[in-house]
Amino acid sequence: MNVCSVISIVREAAKLMVREGFSVEEKGTIENIVTSSDLAVQHFLMENLSSILPDCGFLCEEEDLSDTFHKQVWIIDPIDGTANYARGDENCCISVALIENGYPKLGVVYSPWRDQMWWAERGRGAFCDGNSIVVSERQFEQGLFFTAMSTYRKEFAQTCSRIIYDVYMQSNDVRRLGSAALELCLLAEGKAELYFEMRLMPWDYAAASLIIQEAGGFICGLDGEMPSLSKPSLVLAANSRENLRRILDVVHKYMKNLPY
Repeated sequence: MNVCSVISIVREAAKLMVREGFSVEEKGTIENIVTSSDLAVQHFLMENLSSILPDCGFLCEEEDLSDTFHKQVWIIDPIDGTANYARGDENCCISVALIENGYPKLGVVYSPWRDQMWWAERGRGAFCDGNSIVVSERQFEQGLFFTAMSTYRKEFAQTCSRIIYDVYMQSNDVRRLGSAALELCLLAEGKAELYFEMRLMPWDYAAASLIIQEAGGFICGLDGEMPSLSKPSLVLAANSRENLRRILDVVHKYMKNLPY
């Protein structure tokens, strides 16, 4: 199994992200939706990834699928940015990570409507469309800041707003695309420098976390360590260790423990 095989499978899966004729349903709240395309992509990925790595587990966003009692586990978000996808917005992507003994080994993120493919293998660098990528060298004050207001848990919005305001006043500007995996990949290729989300699931960031690290960037949770790959986590990322420390210091001003 190699990254080319996974890339090929992901490209084929993206053909199921049709532009019309899909259904949309809510998953508990009006903000959290699933489309028939999410399910089609997930089923295709599971079937085909199993064929190249038979004895593996899966942790996937849709259908509450968590089969992680294996040495190797695929973590899949069939469509990250489903709300964008449902509206015809190009800011959506497929995210696939292979975890081995608890650590990311391979990450692939594909944005089909942008036709951009990011990937990384541990120890082999990070790439976008075949070109090597690295994070920028910009300082905190020059940094563009990807962030969000905890869409699915709006009770955290006030704390988020305080953190966002604090970072915004020290940095260049704020961006919000509505796809965590996509935003993290853009940071990895030097198009932003700072990232904060109060609560993400592993499938939102598993693949992109490796891409960021292999591009020379840094990612962590509230404790400064790698975000959990088995449960929800606060996620911070930056282009440099110093910028990550500064954004972590801001977060610690407003919260000492996770509120979930």
